[in-house]
Amino acid sequence: MAARNEPEEVSRLARAVGSGDRTVLSRAITLIESKRADHRRTAAALTQALLPATGRAVRVGITGAPGVGKSTTIDALGSMLTGQGHKVAVLAVDPSSRRTGGSILADKTRMAHLASDANAFIRPSPASGTLGGVAAKTRETMLLCEAAGYDVMLVETVGVGQSEIAVADMTDFFLLLMLPGAGDELQGLKKGVVELADMIAVNKADGDNIARAKAAAAEYRAALHILAPRSPNWSPPVVTFSALTGVGIAELWACILDHRKKLMASGELEARRGEQQVKWMWAMLEERLFAPLRSDRALKAALPRLEAAVAAGRLAPAAAVEEIADMLGR
Repeated sequence: MAARNEPEEVSRLARAVGSGDRTVLSRAITLIESKRADHRRTAAALTQALLPATGRAVRVGITGAPGVGKSTTIDALGSMLTGQGHKVAVLAVDPSSRRTGGSILADKTRMAHLASDANAFIRPSPASGTLGGVAAKTRETMLLCEAAGYDVMLVETVGVGQSEIAVADMTDFFLLLMLPGAGDELQGLKKGVVELADMIAVNKADGDNIARAKAAAAEYRAALHILAPRSPNWSPPVVTFSALTGVGIAELWACILDHRKKLMASGELEARRGEQQVKWMWAMLEERLFAPLRSDRALKAALPRLEAAVAAGRLAPAAAVEEIADMLGR
């Protein structure tokens, strides 16, 4: 994909992405996800060229246990926003997809409206990579989408493991979705996700579930009192809504905008994004440094032997590290 004259290629791509060309945007994201050295150079130059056109979008992370209705919520919220004239990009962080063929964002029928909306752009996770690698690619993708004119970023996480932390570290507002019903009210506390949340929203508050949703919301409000808020300028609200009927979706967005207004006024939003940029840099560097461990045939062949020797107590971990480092430096 990289051209012989790289500066001209970068300029051409930057102009096309900036004009909102969806086809070129998709190609540029594929370039960012590539592991080829020449593609990486072009991708880095492209993101640098587009950097002045980024940073103005509202970045929202969305998480919740499987079955909580993340896709339906994103479809309802995104469709409401495009109806108001916004351009919405939906991205994903799901490092498990390379092993399990995970369904996050894969079934676009769950986002039937957005999938056919000209003002929406849906991009699944990169097909392979570690959490750090997938998150880094998603961050760069977010910048490209912002440069292409998308002013709302909805970043979905698979809802298990460490992916919530990765998404919280790349967004302005972290939305935790929960279900009504016995036993669900405190499930997020065990994983510590509640501490990251800027808002807890109990979904499926419709029909016979309304009373249970309100009871669950009350449980969360009580639980939040014992936790230190993520921001000194914001107390996370707990609300109920229905992605199916759309009731409460407008209120969700109003909370997100209120949060943004308060963090901008205090200077916290700018500070948080600066910290995030530095984290992105280190995450990408770590991914680059570890790349030989996954691509070097000799190293890949040696690692099982070294791991087995360490596990059996025949080889000290420090000695194994020295051997790996020697192989990397050869």
